[in-house]
Amino acid sequence: MGRSTLSTSAIFGLTFIRAALGAIGPVTDLTITNADISPDGYTRAAVLANGVFPGPLISGNVGDNFQINVVDNLSNETMLKSTTVHWHGIYQRGTNWADGPAFVNQCPISTGNSFLYDFTVTGQAGTFWYHSHLSTQYCDGLRGPMVVYDPNDPHADLYDVDDESTVITLSDWYHTAAKLGPAFPLGPDSVLINGLGRYTGGNATDLAVINVEQGKRYRFRLVSISCDPNFTFSIDGHNMTIIEVDAVNHEPLTVDSIQIYAGQRYSFVLTADQAIDNYWIRALPSGGTVSFDGGVNSAILRYSGAAEVEPTTEKTMSMSPLVETDLVPLDSPAAPGDPVVGGVDYALNLNFSFNGTRFFINGATFVPPTVPVLLQILSGASAAADLLPSGSVFTLPSNSTIELSFPITAANAPGAPHPFHLHGHTFSVVRSAGSSEYNYINPVRRDVVNTGTAGDNVTIRFTTDNPGPWFLHCHIDFHLEAGFAIVFSEDTGEVSSFTTPSTAWENLCPTYDALTASDL
Repeated sequence: MGRSTLSTSAIFGLTFIRAALGAIGPVTDLTITNADISPDGYTRAAVLANGVFPGPLISGNVGDNFQINVVDNLSNETMLKSTTVHWHGIYQRGTNWADGPAFVNQCPISTGNSFLYDFTVTGQAGTFWYHSHLSTQYCDGLRGPMVVYDPNDPHADLYDVDDESTVITLSDWYHTAAKLGPAFPLGPDSVLINGLGRYTGGNATDLAVINVEQGKRYRFRLVSISCDPNFTFSIDGHNMTIIEVDAVNHEPLTVDSIQIYAGQRYSFVLTADQAIDNYWIRALPSGGTVSFDGGVNSAILRYSGAAEVEPTTEKTMSMSPLVETDLVPLDSPAAPGDPVVGGVDYALNLNFSFNGTRFFINGATFVPPTVPVLLQILSGASAAADLLPSGSVFTLPSNSTIELSFPITAANAPGAPHPFHLHGHTFSVVRSAGSSEYNYINPVRRDVVNTGTAGDNVTIRFTTDNPGPWFLHCHIDFHLEAGFAIVFSEDTGEVSSFTTPSTAWENLCPTYDALTASDL
């Protein structure tokens, strides 16, 4: 879509098609409601964006000004009546107030109210997603894909089709609301691909069907909108050529399976070069039901002309799985800093621990403050010691190279592997999970990294060029709820001149603080 060779009328036509398929944006309302849904045949109440799960695709082009008016019509206090929305992967440079995490960048939007997220996506294109960033609310349904198209995509000559029909979401799904279930679920009741799936013991409900035409090349945008498990994704009989990682273009890399962690995204090109037939699409979760019996954890790739039946293809052993260290950024691949361990302006080792109910980073567990960190800064607080929550806020100097390391031991972080997401940045992964090598020359660049298992010391680097408080947290939402997070206050002294919240933002806290307990 939006390739540089297209005429204006063709681009308009494609835009119209995108809208006709149900994509919204860049200027739109996003209405948040409660309703009963049964995506896997089991009916439960959910938190929905515009009445659907996953939420509608929000799309636009690089450089667009997104104005997304979030309307909170929630009524079910079990899943919270307040909400926020985070636009995962968007840098929000100059608009830190629109990033979305509750009590870091804003107070929640109260039920019966609306709030306009107004931000411009400059210098970024690719595959993103959006989700509630209040407690565990996104696990109950408020999550969906977001795509920023690039009319000058450097990989445009590798594919023929890139539209709403080529977005693939993977989600875990639970039959119990997050607040009513265990603090740390052992696994989902089902896996949903594009919002449809089956559960063990359930009926043979409809599965998602992805249609292709033989001979065409498709840019599929794979989005893990997971709350917890990672997935091993594959399509029977087909290879996948990865060209984008977390909205960063990479050199083409052909694989036959992709392990994707919560919050991560990959674009891959699939060439529909097999016989006209139906092929299983598989997303095996790391927990829960770990088979494909009866069509669980599955969807269907259907060639035009094939019978409308379920596939009979067999799973084969993956011979060329994705290895993160094989991914090379297309542009400016070198990591910031000097090519030695600790060769940066500021290096921070993150020591994890767990006490049976809470996670800790460098001795502190994250408890949301009553006053958002951004509001604390705008009100005059600047030193880490003055910013709440105490022990969980780290100040970073401006225009500096930063190195973070995440050592994992056999006991310090149960529930590994933990995918860590940094807001406001992408980062270079100079040491990946499963590797003891350091790569400063051309490491993968992304915004969510698998921090691995015992013996790993995943290490990332980035440059502080985006003033504001930015969340760093485990993207397993149940772990975030248990305090597995810190906040970086970047270039604190410049925040007030760099970001100017709207009047509506200033009104969020007084409105929220006046709510009764049943309306939170």
